[in-house]
Amino acid sequence: MIFGTQLYVKELAAYVSVHLKELAGERSPAQLYDPVRYVLQSGGKRLRPVLLLMTAEAFGGSRERALPLALAVELVHNFSLVHDDIMDHAVSRRGQPTVHAAWSPETALLCGDVLLGMAAEQVALVEAGELRAHTLWFSRTIGALCEGQTLDKHFEEASGVTTADYLDMIDLKTGALITASLVMGSIAGGATQESECSLSAAGRAMGRAFQIQDDLLDLTSNDPRWGKVIGSDLMEGKKTFLLLEAQSRAMGAEQAFFGSLRQGAGLHKDQIAEARDHMAALGVLDAAREAIASYTAQAMQHLQDLAANTVALQSLVRQMAVRMH
Repeated sequence: MIFGTQLYVKELAAYVSVHLKELAGERSPAQLYDPVRYVLQSGGKRLRPVLLLMTAEAFGGSRERALPLALAVELVHNFSLVHDDIMDHAVSRRGQPTVHAAWSPETALLCGDVLLGMAAEQVALVEAGELRAHTLWFSRTIGALCEGQTLDKHFEEASGVTTADYLDMIDLKTGALITASLVMGSIAGGATQESECSLSAAGRAMGRAFQIQDDLLDLTSNDPRWGKVIGSDLMEGKKTFLLLEAQSRAMGAEQAFFGSLRQGAGLHKDQIAEARDHMAALGVLDAAREAIASYTAQAMQHLQDLAANTVALQSLVRQMAVRMH
């Protein structure tokens, strides 16, 4: 194990993936557990469980003891993706058909429910002395994810949504599970409650940086690993950091160009290059990069404030800020 390197991240991600694939085992009925196995074997960055295991080890804990919690946060993440895909009518995820597209919406709902139940089962495996703290974080995080998704869907049709509103939504939909991964990892590592405040602030900043980076890559990435159609957010009329900033800055013809966008009635693919040029001229792309750098720096500072070996965590935060540029 080499701390602070991509090798360490890959090692932890592989460790989680091996155990994830074992969870569904030979459970039946196949009509339900085949989709569950499909989800658990479909890959992904395993960012959240890696963060949890890294944090546990940073505070002197062991990955074996923290493993059930790492599996729990990844199961919750996949539960949210399966249900979000139904609500967003998405037909692909990680280059493969979504569960509701490959099976049915009804099956996908049950698949997500089972994933959530499996996550709760993993939390129940932690030591009795930590069970209450982990259960509270787990339960509150589920609520935050649902609140964030509710706001995200509400924003589709709402008028007057601001960048500040969007950031508040990110804190719930994206930041909550990242924060839970850090805090639950620290508890498993034996950290004191004093660390919780710094880790919560770090998770919130990381969630914002991660989501704004996603918004930026959707429009600017030229890396084949991105795996999505460039400009898909704008083609859907989806409210993102970039669009909300553009709408707040634009005037005249540019105001009309961006002001007409709404969910489900976005730009044609041939207009994406023009939109990117407008955003660049308005300073929106630079504002996004500055926000990513600022939130990354905030997360790094909060991690540095901890009485723990957070070198590896800080390295991962830096990697997250420059992924697929």
